[in-house]
Amino acid sequence: MTENAVDAKLIEEYIAEQPEERQAILRKVHETIDAAIGQYTATMAYGMPTYRGRRNIIHFASQKHLLGIYPGSQAIVQFAEELKPYKTSKGAIQFPFDKPIPYELIGRIAKWGYGQQS
Repeated sequence: MTENAVDAKLIEEYIAEQPEERQAILRKVHETIDAAIGQYTATMAYGMPTYRGRRNIIHFASQKHLLGIYPGSQAIVQFAEELKPYKTSKGAIQFPFDKPIPYELIGRIAKWGYGQQS
């Protein structure tokens, strides 16, 4: 992992500011993305934890009732079949907090996004 420690601290601060019952989920999302993509810069962009390589790879955010994952529109198309159970838009995926979070799928989406940088 290549990560700017100052910006990584901002991600941890973001997670710590979220409701306590969501913090473990958000930390696991952070760990899942970290394990999937390896080389990145962690930062905050658009008020969300963001993972960058040569460009933004993926963002995540805690919303009122859901986890928002923002991998960009190409990832939504690439994973369309697997994302059918979830609400999606052009560049966003919504995972309700009251259902199991598909960490493995999030990791594969992040890894795919990382591979699309070249």
